[in-house]
Amino acid sequence: MTPPLRQPTAPAVHASPAADPITWAAVRRTVVGASIVGAFLGFIGAFGTLHIPILLRMVYMLPISWAGALLGLLTFRLTCRLLPQFNDRRWLQGLISGVIMTPPMTLVAWATPHITPHGGDPISALPGYSFVTLVSCLGFSSLAVGLNRHAHLLATHASPSPTPPPVRFLERLPLKLRGAEVWAVEAEDHYLRLHTSKGQDLILLRLADAVAELEGIEGAQVHRSWWVARDAIADARRGDGRAVLTLKDGSEVPVSRTYARLLREQGWI
Repeated sequence: MTPPLRQPTAPAVHASPAADPITWAAVRRTVVGASIVGAFLGFIGAFGTLHIPILLRMVYMLPISWAGALLGLLTFRLTCRLLPQFNDRRWLQGLISGVIMTPPMTLVAWATPHITPHGGDPISALPGYSFVTLVSCLGFSSLAVGLNRHAHLLATHASPSPTPPPVRFLERLPLKLRGAEVWAVEAEDHYLRLHTSKGQDLILLRLADAVAELEGIEGAQVHRSWWVARDAIADARRGDGRAVLTLKDGSEVPVSRTYARLLREQGWI
């Protein structure tokens, strides 16, 4: 059975841009913030509800705020996926999502009073609702981003990412090669020829044991006699039905048919 390509485990020092920005913790914080905003809007009688008793205003405003919070999370997630180049600028993504959610929230804010005993405003009042809703959506989006960013920073400092374990094979490097980058390991009888950024040398070890100890370096066994680090490949070409890898030191590494399919799937050749 062909062994899989070995890939290193990347340290989680920074949040991945491709990671989903919406977590259950973020949902909880956002809903709490929405409750505070809804209570405030109900207290001041926003959207023309000042004539409604304050208890009824609260009952009216809180569900709207919760609906806005969920819609805001969805639009923020959509914005992050459509504009990944701004993943390091969450404030901008939050403002964009606030603009996107304004039209549907304007309709909700205008239409909901019509189900109350006091009725609602005519459709001619819709433009006035748009401005107030835009300000509310932008403000709430900024608040949500701020709350979740602060929590993320606290979690990052409180729980530093674990340091990946050292590559065991590096302890086998001869003294003259210590600190070098391992580019390839080539089997020669009972020995292994090490191709590194500081030159070559031989050590007594089986290739299978070396491959196991090279865990942590992105690389793969490409031939029954060769293991190669991906960063060491300077060129890859195909000819006569076989692929050949050229290393940074000029060494040419044959790729056997057994491993060629896996390498193509990983985009090596």
